[in-house]
Amino acid sequence: MAKILFTAFLAEMRGKVNGTVFSKNRGGAYARTKVTPSNPQTAAQNLVRSRLTGFSQGWRGLAQSARDAWNAAVASFPRTNVFGNSKILSGHQLYIGLNSQLQAAGQSSIGTPPVPAGAPAVTSASGAAAAGAGTFTVTYAPDPVPADTTLIIDCTEQVSAGKNNLNSLYRQVATVAAAATSPYDIATEYVAKFGSLIEGQKIGVRVRSVNNLTGEVSGPVTAEVIVAA
Repeated sequence: MAKILFTAFLAEMRGKVNGTVFSKNRGGAYARTKVTPSNPQTAAQNLVRSRLTGFSQGWRGLAQSARDAWNAAVASFPRTNVFGNSKILSGHQLYIGLNSQLQAAGQSSIGTPPVPAGAPAVTSASGAAAAGAGTFTVTYAPDPVPADTTLIIDCTEQVSAGKNNLNSLYRQVATVAAAATSPYDIATEYVAKFGSLIEGQKIGVRVRSVNNLTGEVSGPVTAEVIVAA
């Protein structure tokens, strides 16, 4: 279903209507023909589906008083929709969202809604990779990682240096624990997930922080790395 933002006329439209997809990029709003993607059943896809299934079952297993508490807490955790407007989730969505971030960060799930505290902002991120030496490091700030915080590093597969839109290619590669200092050596995790580094290829790097107590996540900071010789 498409999402529509009305003014006196139509301002913006996002989503799908029959065979047409509506979206927006740096050139403005556009419409394109809907293409049904393949479903390769990758490990990343299966992990996300497993998380959603597990936490949906967990939600059903909560006492009604706990579900009521999550429903009452949603106003404290507003989100921003595709139009940049504030959106209030359901208690079920909030429960799954926070716990999914905690699980991604390697933390225990929570059964009662936390008091919002935010997640420390990632203020900078950059990377350096070399094919010959097989090295790949990510530099980040704040440094070291703040207390009760986990950094999640997402990367893309290696693509042509001329490719610009990497948004759909990011996959979680590593987590960095509280008190860890920068830079972080990501070479082993990256090669295990995407294969050996290739000179001249581009890799997108994205760093975000998760509050280990609440599951809140910071806005991401992205960087692009060209693999050196």
